[in-house]
Amino acid sequence: MSHKYEYAGFWIRFAASIIDNIIIFVALIPIAMLLGWESTYSSRLSSGIDWLWQILFAVFFVFCWVKFAGTPGKRLLRLKVLDERTGENITVGQGIIRYIGYFPAILVLFIGLIWVAFDSKKQGWHDKMAKTVVVREL
Repeated sequence: MSHKYEYAGFWIRFAASIIDNIIIFVALIPIAMLLGWESTYSSRLSSGIDWLWQILFAVFFVFCWVKFAGTPGKRLLRLKVLDERTGENITVGQGIIRYIGYFPAILVLFIGLIWVAFDSKKQGWHDKMAKTVVVREL
């Protein structure tokens, strides 16, 4: 890696996630009002609109990781999602694997996310699957 970095720990990544969720929620309010609240915030993934939301979230996150090396929350906190081996921006394939990797990381009592706190490279299961690291710019 050509720049100076340190691996980003659990709490700063958690803070970035909160920022991202606030940004996404604020952005969704006008869309939700147009579509009707119940179709936007239904509790089951059965309708076409529910699947569309899931796909849009995946595209948003993967695009941010590939193009900007992080979501808005991560970038505001000077964090980057990079290829573990090269230190460069990740590929679309890595982004997709990383996004899919959140599901097992969350489903097992969030252990795959909490793992960041104990791993030497501060990688969650999704990072390990995609061969990515989250670093803090110094």
